Amino acid sequence: MSAKGCPYDNAVAETTYKTFKTEFIKGKKFENLPQLKLKCELFNFVNWYNNRRIHGSLNYLTPVEFRKWQST
Repeated sequence: MSAKGCPYDNAVAETTYKTFKTEFIKGKKFENLPQLKLKCELFNFVNWYNNRRIHGSLNYLTPVEFRKWQST
């Protein structure tokens, strides 16, 4: 949670939730959590998001590539 008077602490979480809603959930209907797990769609989305989707805020690298680049 952000400190009083500092709303920017939540920016990363809010951006992640927005992306999750607009790129994964929009247009899909899941009746319950087991249905979501059975379809493996959540796992596939997270895998794609971390390993294939480039991010402008990460110098147009995937999060995995950015972490590797940062550690060198």
